[in-house]
Amino acid sequence: MENRSDLIKRGCLCLPRYITTSALTFLLAALGGCSVYMAAHQPDAKNLGVLAKGTPRNLVLAEIGQPKATEMRDGKRVDVFSFVQGYSKGAKAGRAAFHGAADVLTVGLWEVVGTPTEATFDGKKLAFEVTYDDHDNVEKVVQLIGEGDAGTPEQVKEAGKPSTDTTTAETNQQTPAQDNTATMSQTKQ
Repeated sequence: MENRSDLIKRGCLCLPRYITTSALTFLLAALGGCSVYMAAHQPDAKNLGVLAKGTPRNLVLAEIGQPKATEMRDGKRVDVFSFVQGYSKGAKAGRAAFHGAADVLTVGLWEVVGTPTEATFDGKKLAFEVTYDDHDNVEKVVQLIGEGDAGTPEQVKEAGKPSTDTTTAETNQQTPAQDNTATMSQTKQ
């Protein structure tokens, strides 16, 4: 018959400790991961610089993807793009690292805050109408959705100001008197 010290050396009596340690490790891994995963898998940022006047259509498609709709207007191709503007790889990695560290420091309790935060900050929905010239180069860009989002107005201005016949952030801020004057001038045309 083996004595207790021989059993301990072979690891037979330590089995409950290994089970407990494994269970705790699995539990912490399961709890600490949602916000880290969500941060790392947010949508990628699109380079809106491709919407600059003169950019070939194939470069626009390569960066932004296929348009939701394409039609011909007055002999010119018009694409409508709708997408979620995400985050740079560095921003996603930084957020994931922060969530991971917070999970470790709080023994998984950070997930109560981190997961809803990542669910909220999942990118901004944007939509653009892009008109091309006869050589399929960008001629005009009109932002349809997402006006006023962080960073996008400047990028749209660089890409060519939206035409005055569409509603932009500037026209939304007009006073009622200015709005009536704009409506009357449009009616006269």
